[in-house]
Amino acid sequence: MVTHTPLISLSFGGAIGLMFLMLGCALPVYDKYWPLFLLFFYILSPIPYCISRRVADDTDSASNACKELAIFLTTGIVISAFGLPIVFARAEVIAWGACALVLTGNVVIFATILGFFLVFGSNDDFSWQQW
Repeated sequence: MVTHTPLISLSFGGAIGLMFLMLGCALPVYDKYWPLFLLFFYILSPIPYCISRRVADDTDSASNACKELAIFLTTGIVISAFGLPIVFARAEVIAWGACALVLTGNVVIFATILGFFLVFGSNDDFSWQQW
């Protein structure tokens, strides 16, 4: 019997993270939609690691340049996603309260993306590579 608890938990986490992002944009106090540019970072963040898993051979060496480059690029994307709302708030494009809501959404969304790769990243019978 296949349990769907991880998939339901990940979808719940994604919904909560997007709710925080939308609250940071759409509350009448803030009413600025500039933080929605973070959706591009959410889409781009898993792409380097997915490409490196397809391209890299599975040798048992201590270091793999392709995977290390993918982790470096993913780290840059994640740091940029956390930095953009702070830059917006410092430039007074968005309010600091909206920045806090967006950063909370970032933590939840990126934890959900990490959880997805931890749950479905192994090469067992049910993995994300089937999709």
